[in-house]
Amino acid sequence: MLYLSELTLSHFRSHKKAHLVSDGRPIALFGANGAGKTNILEAVSLFSPGRGMRRASAEDMIRRPEALGWKLKGILRHSNTPYEIETWSENGSSRQLKIDGKTATQTALGQISRVVWLIPSMDRLWIEGADGRRRFLDRLTMSFFPDHADVSLQYEKAMRERNRLLKDQVRDGHWYRVLENNMAEAGSAIHANRVRALAILSQAQNQAETAFPIAELDLQQSEGQMPETAGDFLAALGESRFRDMAVGRTLIGPHRTDLYGVYASKGVPAKDCSTGEQKALLVSLILANARALSRDIGVAPLVLLDEVSAHLDANRRAALYDEICALKAQAWMTGTEAELFSDFAGRAQLFEVSEHDNVSEVAHV
Repeated sequence: MLYLSELTLSHFRSHKKAHLVSDGRPIALFGANGAGKTNILEAVSLFSPGRGMRRASAEDMIRRPEALGWKLKGILRHSNTPYEIETWSENGSSRQLKIDGKTATQTALGQISRVVWLIPSMDRLWIEGADGRRRFLDRLTMSFFPDHADVSLQYEKAMRERNRLLKDQVRDGHWYRVLENNMAEAGSAIHANRVRALAILSQAQNQAETAFPIAELDLQQSEGQMPETAGDFLAALGESRFRDMAVGRTLIGPHRTDLYGVYASKGVPAKDCSTGEQKALLVSLILANARALSRDIGVAPLVLLDEVSAHLDANRRAALYDEICALKAQAWMTGTEAELFSDFAGRAQLFEVSEHDNVSEVAHV
């Protein structure tokens, strides 16, 4: 099992000091809006690579008005092995990380920890721009392949430099060759990882007994087709160079990929489904992600569900809790009322989050 047995927040968002102790069961956080529940989920999301579920800068996470910097500490238990994780930021600088007292990379953290989440801002995933769907896709992909973050950074760095040449109307081919070779290698790896991730998710959905609908997913390009190999992509970049120069940016590649979803049993595109159906599809994908990871690494990931219970009917809410418990996943969930979690019937730990004088407080119930 993968779970946080202890979590300490220091000067993080609305929390001056908070300490939670867990026995591995799901965690239900309840309290009034604005009390600081979501801030705890964000803290847990930072026990995985990246900028967390809000994609906020380290500076934005500092508690005001003190602005002393922030620190998170936790005991992360993976199977029978405990890891002491510390991550912090001083004066708004990039966050730092230690594992068992030693400086570590976020990639190293990704090797021992997996975190998946569903938050309210994702509710409009299917009807807003492709950027959000790519981030969702890449987060899913990175949960299976932690090095996906590294190749994505390599690709973005090389593309930024190529775009600069395009904007400056540089025509000398030798300035482009190294950059395009880097883009081709990293870009083909990004595409291959995404394709593999969707195949894993599809299998996890199709093999599950679940109360939630299956989402058929596909990758689409805004321009043409994504080349299958690094060699093909390199050739395509060369051929597209003068067309790209005319607009000052790269028009082909994995940064132009969109995630297309369909409510499988109805054959209806996700963007045309009702709000409730769209939410159910997202829950289905998060659960499939968790099931696939459980099969892949032997333990379910940490699952963060912000205000999800209030938007499900009673039957689906009970089904969600049953599936979480069947997965043996430590889910961290928020809601305004303790009654929203009554279907857990003792299978979860409850904490009340309140706010007094602009300071969040957490109490075990």
